[in-house]
Amino acid sequence: MKFTDGFWQLRPGARVSYAAEAYDIWADPAGGSLAAYAPAQRITRRGDTLNRPLLTVTLSAPMPGVIGVRIEHFAGGDAPKGFELARDGGEQAVVTVTDEGGTLTSGELSATIAKGAPWSLRFEAGGRTLTSSGAKSTGYVELAGDAQVERGYVDNARSHAVSARPATYVHEQLALGVGELVYGLGERFGPLVKNGQSVEIWNADGGTSSEQAYKNVPFYLTNRGYGVLVNHSGHVSYEIGSESVERVQFSVPGESLEYFVIHGPDPKRILERYTALTGRPAQVPAWSYGLWLSTSFTTDYDEETVTRFIDGMATRDLPLSVFHFDCFWMREFNWCDFEWDPRTFPDPKGMLARLHDKDLRVCVWINPYIGQRSALFAEAKEAGFLVRRPDGSVWQWDLWQAGMALVDFTNPAAAAWYQDKLRVLLDQGVDCFKTDFGERIPLEVCYADGSDPADMHNYYTHLYNTAVFEVLEERRGQGEAVVFARSATAGGQRLPVHWGGDSTSSYESMAETLRGGLSLSMSGFGFWSHDIGGFEGTPDAGVFKRWVAFGLLSSHSRLHGSSSYRVPWVFDQDEDDPQSAVSVTRLFTKLKLRLMPYLLAAGREAHERGVPVMRPMQLEFPDDPAVAYLDRQYMLGPDLLVAPVLSADGRVDLYLPEGTWTNYLTGETVAGGRWRSEVHGFDSLPLYVRDGAVLPVGARDDRPDYDYLDGLTLVSYPSSRPGGARVVTVVTPDGRQAEFTVERDTDVVTATSTGGGEWGLSAPGGERVAAVDGRAELRD
Repeated sequence: MKFTDGFWQLRPGARVSYAAEAYDIWADPAGGSLAAYAPAQRITRRGDTLNRPLLTVTLSAPMPGVIGVRIEHFAGGDAPKGFELARDGGEQAVVTVTDEGGTLTSGELSATIAKGAPWSLRFEAGGRTLTSSGAKSTGYVELAGDAQVERGYVDNARSHAVSARPATYVHEQLALGVGELVYGLGERFGPLVKNGQSVEIWNADGGTSSEQAYKNVPFYLTNRGYGVLVNHSGHVSYEIGSESVERVQFSVPGESLEYFVIHGPDPKRILERYTALTGRPAQVPAWSYGLWLSTSFTTDYDEETVTRFIDGMATRDLPLSVFHFDCFWMREFNWCDFEWDPRTFPDPKGMLARLHDKDLRVCVWINPYIGQRSALFAEAKEAGFLVRRPDGSVWQWDLWQAGMALVDFTNPAAAAWYQDKLRVLLDQGVDCFKTDFGERIPLEVCYADGSDPADMHNYYTHLYNTAVFEVLEERRGQGEAVVFARSATAGGQRLPVHWGGDSTSSYESMAETLRGGLSLSMSGFGFWSHDIGGFEGTPDAGVFKRWVAFGLLSSHSRLHGSSSYRVPWVFDQDEDDPQSAVSVTRLFTKLKLRLMPYLLAAGREAHERGVPVMRPMQLEFPDDPAVAYLDRQYMLGPDLLVAPVLSADGRVDLYLPEGTWTNYLTGETVAGGRWRSEVHGFDSLPLYVRDGAVLPVGARDDRPDYDYLDGLTLVSYPSSRPGGARVVTVVTPDGRQAEFTVERDTDVVTATSTGGGEWGLSAPGGERVAAVDGRAELRD
């Protein structure tokens, strides 16, 4: 939200009281905090202390390398809702106060408030200033009259102000250095670099082609070695070099603002610390990496249709791991009643058993809404489990489901009631849930726990997904729980997997979907998927096949649409053609399944360190300025570069960083540090292996959850740097693991192992050398 009119003036009706100086600085060494009292005018005489605001700025350190800043005007009210944050008491912050100012140090990061005027708060690490808050940066804003009426936002087909705005805001501005670029802020479908943008952290059901987003996260990181989290679950407005082009401004309504500066120095370390603070992604099961097939949304289907699709996949040698039932597994108008529609699914328990006999997992669609015709509506209303209006009536509307209401997840009894409905489905044989919606959350309501409706708008989805994920972990166990979620906010990464929402069936929408996934990855989310072929409309065969390759080179892969089926054989007549949709789907599904030892290791890194499986180029190559703006290619794990084909003519322009790169599909080696223009058929795309990588490749291509150590091949790729060693750890789905050390000499590659099993070593395209007594040698 913008408060100024150019450099010199304020917007009409706005009054801003800026922190003018650090008048007093107080240290609490025992509590590890530092406080500065900043009046809105420099104090030169006693009379200046009267009739003006005073801001209190408090520094603290929740964990090493992270410093929190709290800015308060009036402290008498309730603090705005923040996120669930870890507080690591293992290292006490170091606090010092001198005549020049006060400094709080946490790990290698320090924050210094200079005494006196002008206001100055600097964040430093490694002997350099990362960012700073200077004159006219820290402000308390009062809006009068018409200035309180903000520009409207279209949310869920209704135009209204973003929230019932209070008249006061607190904002901070942090300096942007020359060449400093900003990434993150959740799932955003526009340019990956956020400089020059205005971003509203406000969840909305806006599809993938608008400025709205399903997953808004008030966290960004920059290429200067730090990230910033605003600890506010409600509406946060960002002006990223778009109000003051030298600064990032963030503002929240009310009387206080809290943010955390998170040191890197590299982007992986920033995400590692950020996810330590807000939560690491849960480990997901190996079977979830396989191909998911959906009924699609509004298509006609019953058990016969489902069986025909599944058998059709099997007869065409298209490995399938999960079958998903979308909304109409329940009767129309009844969403959600958690009851199978008896007209189309008269024997759900028997059907689920038959699907399990085909070695499939089953996912079903749910949402947090209860339609009025559902038998559960009256039950939930009577028990007080639905969100209410201030007059005590149940909040309802007709958008989506007729007369629908919201489950009040702030009420523990309501959450438990909802979970009980899911337990019945799990007992029937359902394995996981697609947790759709959660963005259309109203403001004119009251919650059971008294939460502010504006604070709950973004946070509601976190409570919803948490309730579902908890019951899955309870019944299936840790490491076996997985949801397919659309909406989220900060901390939502703990509850994987998330998908990109409602795209259209076009190349342009494929590109915007990719940008959304890259932005989400830079916001701490480790696992991500999208609707292969696009959701709205029916893709032509070319779009579908290009999207298949992209989708099967994502962490999770789902065939899903709206009004048409997504089984591959509906797109081409000649299924035996290597360029047909069936052949392309078979090729890339089997490719992914062979890569499972590598992909599961990348997933474990997401779980243990917070580094996503799908990585923007900037995350893996932070020192290469050429990758700064790239948003049409990515790294899948640390060693595979993927550039989806986003045009009908098959042409792709991509950049390879320095080093020797090997085409995974052809074995061709090319020199990096340059751009390439390539043309690909439907059975190909740019898929390059990084300089010196050692890929663990499995022996099976019919399922994702097999014994990776049985028949494993370590493929050693060319390196531009002779010598050196790589350690590769392979963990099987049941938790067994082996460690392999691969050493390079001028013309010899040697691999040794601490684990058992039948494994071997090869060069790309070369013969496999079987290991003997835990050792294999490959000569050039």
